[in-house]
Amino acid sequence: MSDLHVLAIAAHRDDVELTCGGTLIKLSALGRRTGILDLTEGEMGTRGSAALRAEEAENAAAVMGVAVRENLGLPDAGIVNTPETRLLIARVLRRLRPAIVIAPAQQGRHPDHRITSELVRDACFVAGLAKLDPELPKHRPRKVLHCLSYREDHTRPTFVVDISAEFGRKLDAIRCYGSQFDSVTQAGEVYPNGDPLYDIVRHQAAHYGSLIRTRYGEPFFTTETMRVDDITTLEVSTF
Repeated sequence: MSDLHVLAIAAHRDDVELTCGGTLIKLSALGRRTGILDLTEGEMGTRGSAALRAEEAENAAAVMGVAVRENLGLPDAGIVNTPETRLLIARVLRRLRPAIVIAPAQQGRHPDHRITSELVRDACFVAGLAKLDPELPKHRPRKVLHCLSYREDHTRPTFVVDISAEFGRKLDAIRCYGSQFDSVTQAGEVYPNGDPLYDIVRHQAAHYGSLIRTRYGEPFFTTETMRVDDITTLEVSTF
């Protein structure tokens, strides 16, 4: 199996679709190999079942064009950052060898989301320790990105990906989770305003797009400062 360019890691099936699905779709169209690692089966969800969500996740993966989607089977609403869970993720990283890892936002109201963010960063580090698991060659991703969709109240995005052309397919991927989202007004980090959840997804993507003067966007945060060599190539007009 070829190395992945990008691996998105999230606590629950559907988290990736909501937060960075458009970016994965765009990468796939560019010929990049992408993957998703869901940490839990979503068995604690109020709606649907773990088996149904597995089917929905496979359908959504096909819509997004990801090369691989796996599930770690950690307990839903019970994710912890321990040497054992770091090792489980590190083994996946060493096997799939992604250059870039997308993690959840560092803040969030669901404890699984917050803990997963820290767990992913720690696992990316220990995956580069040769003695951690000698059976698999060490691999440390070059960069960790945090998707910020629906979390702008905490921090300003480092950059926003233009998903104007990809938004329709992003929404198609989200709609694969009918058991979770049909006829609801909130889910996960998506706060309600009375509109159907699918409309809120559109409103939010339009807001992030407006930050870079495009129709739709997905925001990301990096703890490291971004480098620019030629400031005359900077995009997004000030006025």
